[in-house]
Parts: sequence; C-alpha cells; structure tokens
Amino acid sequence: MNDTDQQKHIIRNPLIRYILIFSGFLFLSLGIIGVFIPILPTTPFLLLSAACFARSSKKFYNWLLTNKWFGSYIRNYYEGKGIALPVKIIVITLLWITILISILMIAPNSLIKFVLILIAGIVSLHIILIKTYKP
Repeated sequence: MNDTDQQKHIIRNPLIRYILIFSGFLFLSLGIIGVFIPILPTTPFLLLSAACFARSSKKFYNWLLTNKWFGSYIRNYYEGKGIALPVKIIVITLLWITILISILMIAPNSLIKFVLILIAGIVSLHIILIKTYKP
C-alpha cells in the first residue's frame, strides 16, 4: 500500500484510531508470543496487527513493515512470496521440540498427547504447504 492509498484508509475518529492502535499492539504481542509457543499462530496475529496499523497509524504501519524481525516476513506474505526455507525449518523444529517436551513432561494422558501430536502434524503440514520464498 503506497502512502497516498494508506492516507485514504486511515480512520479519522480518534476513539476508533486508539482502539485500532491498541489492537495492533495486542496482536503484535500475541504474534511475538507465538514465535515461542508454536501452538499460538504467529502469522495471523502479525497480519492482524498490520491491518490495524494500516487503518490507524501510518507511523506504526511503516514501523512494522520495516521492522528488523517481522517486516520482511509480513511483506513476503502480503506479496505472495511465501516463507523462507530457514524460517520454515526453525518454526517446525521449535514446534516439535515444544510439543515433545509437553508430551513428555506435562500431558497427563494419552488423549491429550494424541491431540498435541495431531496439532503439531497439521501445523507442520500447513507450514510445509506455504510457498517457499527464494530470494
């Protein structure tokens, strides 16, 4: 979205703008937490954060898209380029490490262990099926 288009889409009502800015940071926080807790989805929260900022603050939207850690990830996703292979490998590895630790140390019964493995399998498949970004 270029500057002119973004200016047209920014909401002028101060209350709604503040709610959107707050929501943008809330979704960004959840996305960051999702990096470390693989069951929590990172990408949808980052995209929601970008959408909130796009409607409320040019400054925060530009900051997010140029952010050292999330900017290229969001831009590549928006542009349909996909996710870089090293990112896929890291995400899937962290996912399975977290799931296996949960199964071995926390999960109380076989049904919960099965559900955790099923979730990890589905999330892994989803990540694998996302187009692989090749710079």
